[in-house]
Amino acid sequence: MPPRPPPTGTPTRRRPSLTDNAPTRVAATPTEATGPAPDHLDGVDLESWGLGTNNATGLSNNKLGMWLFLGSDCLLFGALISTYLLMRHRGTGIGPEDVFDIPFTSVSSFVLLMSSMSMVFAVSAIARGDDQKLRLWLLVTSLLGGTFIAGQVYEFTSFYREGLGYTTNLFSSAFYSLTGFHGVHVTVGIIMLMSLFVLSLTGRLKQDRAETVEIVGLYWHFVDIVWVLIFTIVYLIP
Repeated sequence: MPPRPPPTGTPTRRRPSLTDNAPTRVAATPTEATGPAPDHLDGVDLESWGLGTNNATGLSNNKLGMWLFLGSDCLLFGALISTYLLMRHRGTGIGPEDVFDIPFTSVSSFVLLMSSMSMVFAVSAIARGDDQKLRLWLLVTSLLGGTFIAGQVYEFTSFYREGLGYTTNLFSSAFYSLTGFHGVHVTVGIIMLMSLFVLSLTGRLKQDRAETVEIVGLYWHFVDIVWVLIFTIVYLIP
């Protein structure tokens, strides 16, 4: 016989389920799971967030970028030096022995090398938080670099008066291209140094930004080292 239906008005009883007594789970919000996010980045240690340094090298991203730039610059100077070595004795007419003034260029080179020492003093000054000494050594470095550029302009002017122009022969083209390219680098370095001087003068270059001065110092030392190589190859090797 089929089961008899319950009488009208009698509630139907439901068999209890295994999940009736299970605790209710509430999904955690992203804030609860990861912690509160900072409202802004002021005062946040970017290195702890992995934003300030390159983990593979241990260098800051800015310093790594400068090293990469200097590496590419080495290739450019290498190409110019190689070109000069190939062309220096292939020109006709005026040659290196006819125009070079080794004593004058030696003094000019010594001035540029001394600017490397003053740059070291500038980096040391900002590391100690000594703003006055920082400005002093930045200014001294700029003046020494400017003296070198003035000597190079005088030298080029003398060569031109003696008949050695940029297109006179293969030697002159290679010589002016190499030394002029280096002179542009020195000029850019002076502009960077004076920019740091102005920033320090206006109170925007403090001890916590010492790495900025270090990066400019890397560039300046590179320019000086390249000149030692150029001076040796161009002026001293017959």
